[in-house]
Amino acid sequence: MEYNNLLELIKTVSESNISGFQYEDGDTRIVIATGENTLPGCAGETGKAMMGSVPERLETNLQDVAESIPVKQEQKAVIGNIIKSPLVGTFYTAPAEDAEVFVKVGDRVKKGQTLAIVEAMKLMNDIESEYEGVVSEVFVKNGDMVEYGQPLFAIG
Repeated sequence: MEYNNLLELIKTVSESNISGFQYEDGDTRIVIATGENTLPGCAGETGKAMMGSVPERLETNLQDVAESIPVKQEQKAVIGNIIKSPLVGTFYTAPAEDAEVFVKVGDRVKKGQTLAIVEAMKLMNDIESEYEGVVSEVFVKNGDMVEYGQPLFAIG
């Protein structure tokens, strides 16, 4: 969960009538609670610290919460033009399981050339290059779910 999304989540829970909220995704676990009692599963002082008034707690615990969010340590600069997904669906690198992939890193591509397929609602949508150049990076793997606007390829 991104830092700004976390701040928005804290604000929303703080302004609502709910007394607690728990979110888990992989190794990340976020627990937000209001009121006087400690949360089940929160031991001793940690649970009590979480239960102060929201405005007081927000500033003092914000840094602790931010530090608990896993951050990708390795981000390299991408050189070239980015091809993004035009829709939500399943990303495929080849027209069939036993077929050769459309493109791989290092391949030269032309404008309009098919780079991959995104399947959405049983419809196969060709992802075509908007640029001429060399494929410098493929950001997703075959069979991955992709979101609208998610980077798929870098063409340099």
